[in-house]
Amino acid sequence: MTPGVITVTPDAKVPDIAELLLARRISAVAVVDPGGKVLGVVSESDLIRRPELGTEGPRSRWLQFLLSPEDREHDFVKTHGLRAREVMTSPAVGVAPDASLADIVALMGRRSIKRVLVLDGGRLAGIVTRTDLLRALHARKALATESVPPDDQALRGTILRELAQADWAVEAIVNVQVANGHVELWGAIDSEEQRRAIRVAVEGIPGVRGITEHYAHARPG
Repeated sequence: MTPGVITVTPDAKVPDIAELLLARRISAVAVVDPGGKVLGVVSESDLIRRPELGTEGPRSRWLQFLLSPEDREHDFVKTHGLRAREVMTSPAVGVAPDASLADIVALMGRRSIKRVLVLDGGRLAGIVTRTDLLRALHARKALATESVPPDDQALRGTILRELAQADWAVEAIVNVQVANGHVELWGAIDSEEQRRAIRVAVEGIPGVRGITEHYAHARPG
């Protein structure tokens, strides 16, 4: 995560928030009360439907029909509000400090968001953005590259276990040979997509220096 998240108070004015986003080159700020509790988030998406921009146009007629009076009132406050408390998205989407990367990515996907706050007892500990995930990916690749490569026999065993655990590879017939980290794959596969998936799986295993494929024609399915 990235610590030291930039925050604003609930009374922060919308133009000041926009200026802060531009000056710091960030896409969102957390809204925090005087006691340090996170109330919500103001992101770029919260500020793009505004009367000042001429972008707060009415929603489609069918959507207006579905909205309750309370929804329409909330929508008006959201697009015309002058302070953080009025335009923020609340509650803020957050995870615990010990959340796994897999859980964070899944949460981002479900909620269609680009960032997740890290909350420790309701207090802001940091933020995880897509950029942070890319940094983690790069760091793991560097660690794998710097690690001592396994011997060929151990590497072959790892590859076979990886393929045995993949539900999309259970029908494939693959023999694996390894020499000095170079992997040769022999056998029969079901499809071109299965071949690509096997190659991606093998390439992702630390210690693999190259791959040569010798598959027979894909088995009829």
